[in-house]
Amino acid sequence: MNRDTKATKVSELNETFSKAKFAVVADYRGLKVTELEKLRGSLREQNAHIQIAKNTLLRLAVKGTEYESLTEVFTGTTAIAFSFEEPVGPAKALAEFGKEFEALKIRAAGLDGKLMTADDVKALSKLPTKDQLLGQLCGVLAAVPTKLVRTLNAAPNNLVYALQAIKDQKEN
Repeated sequence: MNRDTKATKVSELNETFSKAKFAVVADYRGLKVTELEKLRGSLREQNAHIQIAKNTLLRLAVKGTEYESLTEVFTGTTAIAFSFEEPVGPAKALAEFGKEFEALKIRAAGLDGKLMTADDVKALSKLPTKDQLLGQLCGVLAAVPTKLVRTLNAAPNNLVYALQAIKDQKEN
């Protein structure tokens, strides 16, 4: 790789780090190309992607970004998963992939500039995604008016049932 290519790669990575909300550093040693493609696909479904780069280029790329604290974990074979939206979906995808293929080892992560351990990423993967939270919120919001309508309908219904019971009693 010549100097111009390296400079281009560093600027691309720097731009990616600058835009990312969540970045996970992992060791991919021992994974086959087909397995990496499977991981790429599952991350793509979560609006995230993974990049493999040399550690020296990564160290240069994180300078001036909020992910400078990840510099110390750029050792060995390094892959970085980036998410530009919410972090839970990619964390779930990485954790599930890590269960299936133990060769993928999460080293650390950065969330909005804060350093996270591998255990933190696993804990994050157990949270509901943004879409699931929005669905739960809609369910809660829909339950309140529904319960109010049922409560308001209960009073006239109970009156009708009481009148019907009195009528049936007088007829007997």
